[in-house]
Amino acid sequence: MFNPSREQVRAFFSEAWRKHRSREVLTPLETMAADWVLQHPEYHEVLQDPDAAGLDYTVEQGRTNPFLHLSMHLAISEQLQVDQPPGIRALHQQLLATHDPHQAAHEIMECLGEVVWEAQRLGTAFSNEGYLELIKRRVSRR
Repeated sequence: MFNPSREQVRAFFSEAWRKHRSREVLTPLETMAADWVLQHPEYHEVLQDPDAAGLDYTVEQGRTNPFLHLSMHLAISEQLQVDQPPGIRALHQQLLATHDPHQAAHEIMECLGEVVWEAQRLGTAFSNEGYLELIKRRVSRR
């Protein structure tokens, strides 16, 4: 299983964005990352600043971590491609009935963040069932 360091993740997004802007050939994963960066112009400057990759982005500072946010978008995109956990693709399709694709991804992202936070807080494994249940609740709020 691929388990990149914080520095590797940040370098990946910065390099994908640099390559996109330079019109260089991107890998399929870099293309997906650049597509998400395009939808987040508020992160463009950060991704172009080599010093930004070394900064901490904490809730206490009132700052969104652009690298975490983009990583979650990428993770969700991959989950949807392979329908893992099983059923996430169908739930995403249901969200698309009332949300644009970016908003739908943010709905799922809220659920992913909650389940990851809960697993870390309790020292337990990630719960696919809990994750899907949270997404179902968001679908039913339409």
